[in-house]
Amino acid sequence: MLIISNISKILRWSLLFVFTFSASATEPAPLAQGAITAEWPRLLGPTDNATSPETHLLHNLPKTGLPILWESPKGNGFGGPAIANQHLVIFYRVEEQEVIDCLHPSTGKRLWKYAYNAPYLPRYGGSRGPRTSPVIADGRVFTFGITGHLHCLDLATGKVLWDRDGEKDFAMGKSFFGHGSTPLVIGKKLLVQVGGKIDGQSVNSVALNTDNGQLLWKAVHPWGASYSSPIPAKLHGRDCILVLAGGESRPPIGGLLVIDTHTGQILAEAPHRATIAESVSASSPVVLQSLDKTSALVFVSESYGAGGACFSIAKDFSVTTAWKAAEFGLYWMTPLVKEPLLFGFAGQNERLAELIAIDSLTGKELWRTDLGGGFGRASFLNVDQSILCLGEFGDLAWLELSKDGAKIKSRTKLFNAPETWTLPAISRGLLYVSQNEPGEGGTQPRIVCYDFRGK
Repeated sequence: MLIISNISKILRWSLLFVFTFSASATEPAPLAQGAITAEWPRLLGPTDNATSPETHLLHNLPKTGLPILWESPKGNGFGGPAIANQHLVIFYRVEEQEVIDCLHPSTGKRLWKYAYNAPYLPRYGGSRGPRTSPVIADGRVFTFGITGHLHCLDLATGKVLWDRDGEKDFAMGKSFFGHGSTPLVIGKKLLVQVGGKIDGQSVNSVALNTDNGQLLWKAVHPWGASYSSPIPAKLHGRDCILVLAGGESRPPIGGLLVIDTHTGQILAEAPHRATIAESVSASSPVVLQSLDKTSALVFVSESYGAGGACFSIAKDFSVTTAWKAAEFGLYWMTPLVKEPLLFGFAGQNERLAELIAIDSLTGKELWRTDLGGGFGRASFLNVDQSILCLGEFGDLAWLELSKDGAKIKSRTKLFNAPETWTLPAISRGLLYVSQNEPGEGGTQPRIVCYDFRGK
């Protein structure tokens, strides 16, 4: 038995040793003259709405696939990379540990790695890895793990600056697939949707001091934490955080919360949740333009039956329903806003998924299409005056979207693997795609850096 145990340990450490090496990098094409570049410090990019200002990208996609600069294995998880200050950070699970892995964004060379124990078994099956992405801000990395552990690390060295056990400190409630709302950093505040209790009060979100992790405020509300990530917004001149809440509860409760950024005060709430208890929400809210300047419009969506809803928020933060679109149920993607249009892939599974266009002022459906098949529940990246679409099986395409329909301008296959649910990231003309499951040809979960620079 001792020999078997030792062999098992040797094999495990051998696997981890192999796991730490990334493929050798090749040189990318030079940046085009006048190209605008940007960092990608958090889940939805530099503007928190799946949009990047990058320009001069590769629009004529080779049918044989994109040139790979480097690739690095990763474990279980659905988070995307955070990129800033010549550091790329990914977050994943290997066996019983969650791993915070820092690589050089151009070469894939490992700069540092930190791992901690986080035993977890999902009740509903599926991946055991984190559902969140790292956040880089002010020279620090923040992560929120599937078991509720919060970490703050120094970006340059990987040194742990502080950590908190969220489940213990905030009495976080049960969750279907672990905890999975990516935090948001605003100034010195780390905003986390926890869905727990503090001093006997039900709390949806908290703000922690980014320097030391100390509690700054708590947003007292009975709605639990969803998998949707909060976004910042300025409504009627007031700094706000928009949260699509809704944790595990019977009966299911949840919806849109508007929270004051500075105090944690709940300014507005709008119920929106499917009637089945096992519904989950992962799509982030978006702000729409309003013809009526006295109100603000916020759209939220979930895919378990309630679909989409647009809420009008008045200057006194009273809320009315502007319109609903029951068939516009988005699973995890953030919808694309191109006023006065709203686009998104609706559907609870890949076989029923369709790209739908909605009039954002009325909620009227304009058209729907499956784009000829193969994309499933895809994601959109709004960049370089066009729409980049990543399908959930590894298909990549540039799209042209209008009120009249959708057109594929260019398309290629990156790899063939299921559950490619992570929004791609782009920085300095390089495209980063997370393959979350084993794929065709024996490829394993990995992050892949593609040369995406154009002329």
